[in-house]
Amino acid sequence: MKQRIIIACVFVPLLFIVVFYLPSYVFAAVVAIICAVCAYELQHAIGGKKNDRTVIYAVFSAVLIPIGVFFELGEQVFMAVLLVLMSLVFVETIVAFGTIRKITFAQVLTTLFGGAVIPLLLSSLVSMKNMQEGRLFVLMPVIVAFITDGGAYFTGVFLGKRKAFPRVSPKKTVEGCIGGIAIGTFSMVIYGAVLVMTTFHIVVFWALLIYGVVGAVLTELGDLAFSLVKREFEIKDYGRILPGHGGMLDRFDSMIFTAPAMYLLLQVIPAISVRIK
Repeated sequence: MKQRIIIACVFVPLLFIVVFYLPSYVFAAVVAIICAVCAYELQHAIGGKKNDRTVIYAVFSAVLIPIGVFFELGEQVFMAVLLVLMSLVFVETIVAFGTIRKITFAQVLTTLFGGAVIPLLLSSLVSMKNMQEGRLFVLMPVIVAFITDGGAYFTGVFLGKRKAFPRVSPKKTVEGCIGGIAIGTFSMVIYGAVLVMTTFHIVVFWALLIYGVVGAVLTELGDLAFSLVKREFEIKDYGRILPGHGGMLDRFDSMIFTAPAMYLLLQVIPAISVRIK
């Protein structure tokens, strides 16, 4: 617990500096690094380390997709990366078939998922940052994901009695899940109130309420989804890069679901706009 708090105290200020004060390409580079580490961790979790080349392909692909999104070439770069990655992985699979380095179809899909799908979804953060007032939009999935996660943890610790998904995530409780969703939803309302009091933006609170509910629910789903992978492959954490948190994928698993949802909601139900003076 102490390590989790220390890491949070270090990385939260760094996040605000990157989002608010550094050029957008720095933020895109940070997202690219996160995607690369997530791809590496996922490959190792399912046994991809038996073929180092597939790991390299996945990591390199994961870097390219957020960069392509930053330069507003997301669709073209994604299609090109996916095609090349798929081709390279199947070449490796064909060559290695019948040998000790055999690559299973599950490993092929994991390489494509880690090298292309996860980076595409996380690149929603880059797309949001590229929007007008993007720095405010990027904070929404970050806030709702981290607050939901924290709210679920503390609600579960103090009020949790009934196990929610004991075979997937033994420590999760029904009370913790409900508390996390409620607190995560409320965090979006508070964020809107802060914007109203400190900026010239118009905030649609009923829309933010929808953002909060969707974001909080998907945060918990993302956490459970990647916990399921850990249970299936019998690993405790995806890595040890973040003491007290595990790997990068342990920390950003919920963001894989929440970030694209927020980006889509911004297109369909705008919740924040600039007040015309």
